[in-house]
Amino acid sequence: MIRECVKRKLIITTFALIVFLITLTFPKVEEKIENVTISYQSGNTFPIYLLDKDNLVARTTLAMKETSTIEQAKEIITFLTINNSKSAYIPATFEPVIPNNTTLLSIDIQDQVLKVNFSKEFLNVAKGYEEKMIECLVYSLTELEDIKGVILYVEGNMLQKIPNTATALPSLLTRDIGVNKMYNLNSIKNVSKTTTYYIAKENDTIYYVPVTLLENNDNNKIEIVIERLKSNPSLRTNLMSYLNASSELSNYEILEETVYLSFSPLLYEGLANTEMTEVVKYSISLSLKDTLNIKNVVFTEDTTPAE
Repeated sequence: MIRECVKRKLIITTFALIVFLITLTFPKVEEKIENVTISYQSGNTFPIYLLDKDNLVARTTLAMKETSTIEQAKEIITFLTINNSKSAYIPATFEPVIPNNTTLLSIDIQDQVLKVNFSKEFLNVAKGYEEKMIECLVYSLTELEDIKGVILYVEGNMLQKIPNTATALPSLLTRDIGVNKMYNLNSIKNVSKTTTYYIAKENDTIYYVPVTLLENNDNNKIEIVIERLKSNPSLRTNLMSYLNASSELSNYEILEETVYLSFSPLLYEGLANTEMTEVVKYSISLSLKDTLNIKNVVFTEDTTPAE
């Protein structure tokens, strides 16, 4: 009886030891998958311009794992391509626009200009989206610090017109092409071009939509942008601006690549929290950086007592 009991314990102990050794040799699949996800999400976030649900070119930020300019440019183009390998990382609010199966044939940087050569599938862009595709590409790629402009090629030939249209394109594409353009022109004289970043909201996600307005206006561009941000645009009713309509720009100064703005205290009046205050400041900053081609915007509050 005792011998049988000892034998049983020995068998149980041996079996437990075998199971323990097997678990040590098996790969931890779940842990590896989790590490891959965490590694990607911890990468640098980068602004990319995609289409929102209203088919407007919209600014969002996505995680980027690449660091060199060329590799980042390749990753941006991947994000912008329909049915791309990174689709799972694009929020449901946004959609890519470069046609499915488009191949990046080559990419090169020369004198801060990015030369991008696509396969012929690039020309299969859906009707009505041709100009939006160019805007998404140019605005996304010129967010790269070392890139001032883009030259597009298809099968080695420079793209001279917006695909499937008769509209000519400049050989060097910069942010001067504008985005989500609106026109209010009655003359070719005193044409002012300003880009204003409005706020859009989808569920709990806040993002920014740039709108370029070409109009006959010889006012200072800083004043034009601030005035436009005091009211909602006529382009789409879902675009908003939280800048208080009663706020006043007391003073401004441009020194080198920085603009200094001084506002009345009413700038932040009526805003629910600090987050919304930052949203207002961010929309002003994005607008002035694009319109004036500057790098920094500094906000100060005018504390001069009212007379």
